[in-house]
Amino acid sequence: MLSYTVKIGLVPIRRDVTPRPGIFNWEKAEERCAKAVRYIEQNFADEHVSFVDLDGINDVNVLYSDKDVDAVIERFKKENVDAVFLINGNFGNEEVAGAVAKAIGKPVLLWGPQDDSFLPDGMRYTDTQCGLFGMSRMLQRMNIPFTYIENCFIEDKKFADGFHSFVRVACAVKNFAHLRVAQVGMRPKPFCSVIFNEGDLMESFDIHVIPINLAVVQDHYDRILETRKDELAAGAEKLREMYEIDELSAPVLDKVYAFVLLYQELFKEYNVSAISAECWTAMQLMVGAMPCTAYGILADMGYIIGCESDMHATITQVLLSSLALGERKPFLGEFTVRHPSNPNAELLWHCGPFAYSLHRKGETCKCVNMREWFQVEEGHYTVARIDQDHGKYSVLAGECDSTDGPYTFGTYLWGQFDDLSKWERKLIEGPYIHHMSEIEGSFTNEIKEFCKYVPALHFDTVE
Repeated sequence: MLSYTVKIGLVPIRRDVTPRPGIFNWEKAEERCAKAVRYIEQNFADEHVSFVDLDGINDVNVLYSDKDVDAVIERFKKENVDAVFLINGNFGNEEVAGAVAKAIGKPVLLWGPQDDSFLPDGMRYTDTQCGLFGMSRMLQRMNIPFTYIENCFIEDKKFADGFHSFVRVACAVKNFAHLRVAQVGMRPKPFCSVIFNEGDLMESFDIHVIPINLAVVQDHYDRILETRKDELAAGAEKLREMYEIDELSAPVLDKVYAFVLLYQELFKEYNVSAISAECWTAMQLMVGAMPCTAYGILADMGYIIGCESDMHATITQVLLSSLALGERKPFLGEFTVRHPSNPNAELLWHCGPFAYSLHRKGETCKCVNMREWFQVEEGHYTVARIDQDHGKYSVLAGECDSTDGPYTFGTYLWGQFDDLSKWERKLIEGPYIHHMSEIEGSFTNEIKEFCKYVPALHFDTVE
């Protein structure tokens, strides 16, 4: 399973100088650093975010000397931080900032509080912005990617927005590192478009594909049918409560729910964070049931399963779920057909695997031939896909709003785009296919920022 918690190492920094009246008053810098750390820990720690500070590293809990760098690095590595936050208290210390960021090798956030005092005689205490310019250049020279919050007061909305955005990016980077994705079965024969390169994924991203043979799947599935009858009966009753069931699905609801128990076992046994699965050819021949509705149930349990053996779509859903800190459910709504009367609206559809919680409230959810039928809730959605061409990986990202459109079967969203023709041409000319992934919310900027920390992935838009 993916992790949606981020531990951030806080590094308040000041320049190491001989104290003098006015601008070289390091006590003011230390006061500002202490205030910033205190404010961040009191206002931004929650179920997703925790902090490691410099308490006890030296007498002032602020990094200013080379001699304390190793102690900071040791603490952060011991605590296994997921990101580093460089907080500049005055005109900065480029050396210590670069040394800590380089050694930890995790996403870096750079910010300093806006200066707020000018003395009557013209003296200034801190010149924080000046230090930010120097520290950023040091990071660049050391080839350290970083995220920047513009120089502002810590109480500003700009700071909160920037911090929360960085947390989402750091979560995505954390989940991509050493990602294990199971591949259940082979792709459907006609789907050449979902071909992927397992070796490239490992070499470029350290993503490991774990193959699971369908014979193993059938063995698990048959055993579940035989030994977990009470759970299957309870699951079938749950499906009857959730959906309007058609006559094809009614006799096999226990088999449909068996897929829920099956995939839970596979996630645990193979220690994977997502699964890319064969779903509509061999599965039905093998066990006499389809897993589509079960995928929707599993999605609401926090499991990510990409259908039609589309590995790149599955990985994209990992990215989107991480950016949402697991609080919203991604889904694979492929570009399918233009709206009959709206030139900028598109049917984002799939046969019936979306998370049940995504259904539009007040409308009936159906289970037809073991597939969900419902329309997704109204909202604003990020649309994205990771794909590759000749060994080069890129992620296409943009956004749309829900809109009204004709009723249809399966699970779907009518998406209103600024310029649908640009999207169509982009998908036609590649290197992408129409299997896009969506999630509620605006995460295009976070996807762009994520690519800073994953250099093998190029950010792309329809523009």
